[in-house]
Amino acid sequence: MLRLPLTNLRRLAMAALLALAATAARAEPQHGIAMYGEPALPPDFVSLPQANPDAPKGGSLTMAVNGSFDTLNPFITNGSPAEGVSALTFETLMGRSFDEPFTLYGLLAESITTDDARTFVEFTLREGARFSDGSPVTVEDVLWSYETLGTLGHPRFATAWKKIASAEAVGDRTVRFTFNVEDRELPLILGLRPILKKADFDGKTFDATTLDKLTGSGPYVVDQVDPGVRITYRKNPDWWGADLPFNRGQWNFDQIAYEYFANPVAVFESVKSGAITAYREDNLARWASRYDFPAISDGSMVKLEVPHDRPSGIIGLVMNTRKPLFADWRVREAMIQMFNFDFVNQTLTGGAAPRITSYFANSPFAMTPARPPRARFWRFWSHSRPTLSPARWKATPCPNRMARPSTAQACARQRPCWRRRAGPSAMTELCATWRVSPLPSRSFSPSARTKPPASPRSISRR
Repeated sequence: MLRLPLTNLRRLAMAALLALAATAARAEPQHGIAMYGEPALPPDFVSLPQANPDAPKGGSLTMAVNGSFDTLNPFITNGSPAEGVSALTFETLMGRSFDEPFTLYGLLAESITTDDARTFVEFTLREGARFSDGSPVTVEDVLWSYETLGTLGHPRFATAWKKIASAEAVGDRTVRFTFNVEDRELPLILGLRPILKKADFDGKTFDATTLDKLTGSGPYVVDQVDPGVRITYRKNPDWWGADLPFNRGQWNFDQIAYEYFANPVAVFESVKSGAITAYREDNLARWASRYDFPAISDGSMVKLEVPHDRPSGIIGLVMNTRKPLFADWRVREAMIQMFNFDFVNQTLTGGAAPRITSYFANSPFAMTPARPPRARFWRFWSHSRPTLSPARWKATPCPNRMARPSTAQACARQRPCWRRRAGPSAMTELCATWRVSPLPSRSFSPSARTKPPASPRSISRR
């Protein structure tokens, strides 16, 4: 039998205690979790930065949707789900603050626990979390929701479920997920899974379409359903989460409705008549040309341009760089230079849309383009031209250096006749909003979790 000196035993015991203490420190329950660094808000925050905790409440909101719907289950692939079911009537364990890149704070869960390596995650439910019928949200509902969504739900839920080695209850209100892969984002992804009531699906097929009203824990409940035509939600007066700091200043309307239309023309006519109370325009040319109807002139409708600081995204053509044709960066650069942005932009938006220079345009992460040397394009073109199919591209000289050709032409002996615009201007959301009593237009506060501009630059026409 091996005998260790007393001094060595003391050292081993001390090391074991230190290791346990370090593990405990790493696994301390937290009020939030950030993908990088620490959450910006303290545990005792009053409300999210993008919300007004004193926003007026009441009134109704009606929005338009193109198409139809035939199911109230938005978590499956079968059918066309009604707009708003998931966002308005269901909740997740954690909620996202859109004032930070990717940070979550407790919603149904009061805390989240994980280690430095994020090999597992634990969520502890709030003691008062309840579904709209008054029944408590339980760990059984949580575990059933994760497994059912991961195996029978929409494919977007399956990827994360496959990374879970075990899911178990480790307390009356605590669930633990242990991972089988290294994925530091996974605790956040799991925190955003909707929690369903298990009893709703007893004896029913989960992945079948249904028009039965599901029981969620969110701020609204489904009120009236006219399949394929209209769905109305009303605020739950007994909503358990109304006083949570995370929800303060949000979900302010008493009623929210979605009207369905067969074509965009009918949508806009309903906006003009007042049947639709809020509408977001996504085309700058239409925004500038067709919002001159009487409701705008007499002030019953307010036209707003709301600046924001979110990445703009893109609408355009993307080259698949996995294809050998696009492997050479000079080919890609040549095609970018040949794309007649000015003509396309003028045709589609009246020339009003700025040209983005990055996938993250309108944000601090955007690339700042440098001006290329004068002859750079033609050096690229001379190398790239043999790679491009001559049957699809024609190199012709431009008779006028200032011309704006209507097709993608390559000027063989001159500088390009078109140029990319400089960096993008500030992005805006274009909204046309009807005034609805009892909310005056200037007191309007969105129920959606969107960030207001730092210095408002809205336009209100009376």
